[in-house]
Amino acid sequence: MQTEIKSNQLYAPKADNFLVVEGVSKIYPTADGPYTVLDGIDLKVREGEFVCLIGHSGCGKSTLLNMISGFNTPTEGVVLLQDEPITEPGPDRMMVFQNYCLLPWLSVFENVYLAVDAVFPEKIEAEKRAIVKEHLALVGLTEAAEKRPSQISGGMKQRVAIARALSIRPKVLILDEPFGALDAITKEELQEELLQIWRDHQVTVLMITHDIDEALFLADRLVMMTNGPAAQIGEVLDIPFSRPRNRKRIMEDTRYYELRNYALDFLYRRCAHVEE
Repeated sequence: MQTEIKSNQLYAPKADNFLVVEGVSKIYPTADGPYTVLDGIDLKVREGEFVCLIGHSGCGKSTLLNMISGFNTPTEGVVLLQDEPITEPGPDRMMVFQNYCLLPWLSVFENVYLAVDAVFPEKIEAEKRAIVKEHLALVGLTEAAEKRPSQISGGMKQRVAIARALSIRPKVLILDEPFGALDAITKEELQEELLQIWRDHQVTVLMITHDIDEALFLADRLVMMTNGPAAQIGEVLDIPFSRPRNRKRIMEDTRYYELRNYALDFLYRRCAHVEE
């Protein structure tokens, strides 16, 4: 099911082959023989595009994003960023996890500063502190700068993780179910904030989600994975809603429910999860 994207030119993606996943498979040796997690993944992501990945647990979504992050390497195929092979982690790709990954003994400010200091050691102290303050303000955490993770809510912790990721100016922001553990109201607030940040920074975003409604609200395209083992990209949906997006207006659009039902049919009928 392919639908023409009608995006405002201001938000139009740039380079077509900014990020390329070509013929990628991931195979792990086991006592019972080779275990294929992903089999022949091909995906091209445009610069500045927002792409969501969805699929049942065990379909290799995180494995794929780990290879784009450089935490893992393909058994076969290649992952290219601006025509350069990805072979290890780097500051041009930053990942935000569901469990925040904040250091509990450091303040909010210090958690972000640690990343800035590591990536920009040549900058003077005042400039690094200014970068931290700018990005904490971006996610509305100026007043919480001196608090420790144990003193702030889950939504605020995720804001810190996003600020930390953006503070080093990555080319690609990789999100692994960043809002999965949050309540519905906080999740919607952070979705709106993420779109605003994406519009302002025009960073390329890859995001795993299990929430179809979240994907339809955020993404330019929705990549739907088949079940593992040997998971593949089953289908890619173009999301037709213009930007900037208004949640109420989108949910009143008949195409929203057509796309939602199509994705549900893919996940729960054509690729239904069969328990062994």
